Amino acid sequence: MTLPAALLDRLRRVRLLALDVDGVLTDGRLYFQADGIEIKAFHTQDGHGLKLLKRVGVHVALITGRDSPMVSQRAAALGIDHVHQGCEDKLMTLRGLCQRLDIELEQVAYCGDDLPDLAAIKRCGVGITVPNAPDYMHTHADWTTERLGGHGAVREICDTLLEAQGHWGAVLDTYLHGRS
Repeated sequence: MTLPAALLDRLRRVRLLALDVDGVLTDGRLYFQADGIEIKAFHTQDGHGLKLLKRVGVHVALITGRDSPMVSQRAAALGIDHVHQGCEDKLMTLRGLCQRLDIELEQVAYCGDDLPDLAAIKRCGVGITVPNAPDYMHTHADWTTERLGGHGAVREICDTLLEAQGHWGAVLDTYLHGRS
């Protein structure tokens, strides 16, 4: 995939990747067992990509409108410290996080798939959505991933960020030659 030079330049400055959960880290479907327990499916490649971003110093945040123990468990497994659940105003939450991390909104890439994500997509340095988002989301995003939400879209974002920021060669070298 080839992205425009101006977008790649903005990706180079990203210090925080913030993500919606349902529809981005998952396929957006909600599964409930007969006892009411919620189940979510996460893509392992997305998780590994997030770990790689953290290794190179890019912060990762999950900002979701729902409350789910599954999100807390997944975030803990990936070492994601910035988890905000039950957020009605995602942009306000993101602004507060940026203030705590001492970064500007222009240094944030945000990926979401529906109306509650729209303000954050429009005001961040890089607004991203996924192909399975409603059409109007694509109009407002800077970039639509090739992969669907819950099917590797986040890994695509992570790999692109790593490449844009000049870390991809070192990542590959680590896995090819076992160097850290």
